[in-house]
Amino acid sequence: MTYSSATHAFSVSPSTGETLSTWPWATPEQVDRAISQSDAGYRQWRRESVAHRAQKLRDLGAALRHRAEEMAQTISREMGKPILQARAEVAKSAGLCDWYAEHGPAMLCAEPTLVENQNAVIEYRPLGPILAVMPWNFPLWQVLRGAVPILLAGNSYLLKHAPNVLGSADLIAQIFADAGFPEGVFGWVNATNDGVSQAINDRRIAAVTVTGSVRAGAAIGAQAGAALKKCVLELGGSDPFIVLNDADLDLAVKAAVAGRYQNTGQVCAASKRFIVEEGIAKTFTRRFVDAVAALKMGAPEEEENYLGPMARFDLRDELHQQVQATLAEGATLLLGGEKISGEGNYYAPTVLANVTPSMTAFRQELFGPVAAITVAKDAEHALTLANDSDFGLSATVFTADAELADKFSRELECGGVFINGYSASDARVAFGGVKKSGFGRELSHFGLHEFCNAQTVWKDRV
Repeated sequence: MTYSSATHAFSVSPSTGETLSTWPWATPEQVDRAISQSDAGYRQWRRESVAHRAQKLRDLGAALRHRAEEMAQTISREMGKPILQARAEVAKSAGLCDWYAEHGPAMLCAEPTLVENQNAVIEYRPLGPILAVMPWNFPLWQVLRGAVPILLAGNSYLLKHAPNVLGSADLIAQIFADAGFPEGVFGWVNATNDGVSQAINDRRIAAVTVTGSVRAGAAIGAQAGAALKKCVLELGGSDPFIVLNDADLDLAVKAAVAGRYQNTGQVCAASKRFIVEEGIAKTFTRRFVDAVAALKMGAPEEEENYLGPMARFDLRDELHQQVQATLAEGATLLLGGEKISGEGNYYAPTVLANVTPSMTAFRQELFGPVAAITVAKDAEHALTLANDSDFGLSATVFTADAELADKFSRELECGGVFINGYSASDARVAFGGVKKSGFGRELSHFGLHEFCNAQTVWKDRV
């Protein structure tokens, strides 16, 4: 299955394999034109008041709700997200616009600082056009969770979206136009890797934000660093889901299924390594397998289906190779483990047991509907296993012991810890990782300030 050629990118239905649309790659001249438009948009937009920018975010939320079903159907058609989950993504994105419109302006207020009785303040100024390289798994949310605070701060936003969801990119741009944003404030360009490099090295681009694979983040981050430009990277994850002996198993199993299999397992912050204390390992595993086996898989447009096709055929092949490698290394297959025959890009929901730290499913990120279960001798062993990873995006801990939960939250090496609930992103709290999961933060005031110039203004210093 081909998603690009020398001249075009292709949007391909993961349900049928048919080509939905083709999009020509941007030429160097078109990349330059997109940057010029973004720069011109920034120079106009930065002069607007924060109150005006906030109102435009409200308008954006309204425009998105007006075309919510069209947006959800486009997401579902292009990357196979089950339609109820696609609708939830749109609703969450519209809510993000409202939240920043209401709470963001206060985060941009000048901060007075007492310096030996002299008048000094910190002002939050925009940086300029921000290049955003975004993935396909949340075609709308991933874009808006960066774009909304970036735009509120007075920057412009230039999107390079994943080549298999360019219909979503185009529709997002239309919705920004519907909301009355000036030309160039939000733009997108179907750039090749060379086009991304061209943009990073263009003096008009002020900074770069990337959500994607470790390989992509390392390459783009290196280029941004060489160009001395700010970069935020939100990359892969192999998040641990820890279940201790005293956990509420009803809640733990329910959260484990949702935390692993939502969006057909294609979530960077999904729970992937299930680390279970040996006292309840057999019971948890049996109940977890039963719950996963009950999930309905099928055409993403049908509301009863919780699992849809994987977004790309090549990634299904890669996932299957990882599963086969883990089994060859000695793991036990409890459920699934196979590509489903037919025209669609479906992979059976899979559970692997007896996974050890040396195995592929423990060491690598499995980006699809596959869970890997590892048994821990005790809580300390569970903590050690959880931290034995190159990734550090988020972690989940199920326990009734509040003191033990606090200890885990202090010692887990990751950007987010979720006690008795699975990982999620929310406008009100920071999101991001450590180690190979990247650096920098999105959302909350942290995400708003990432792409601001915190400028010190010191008056009457004599």
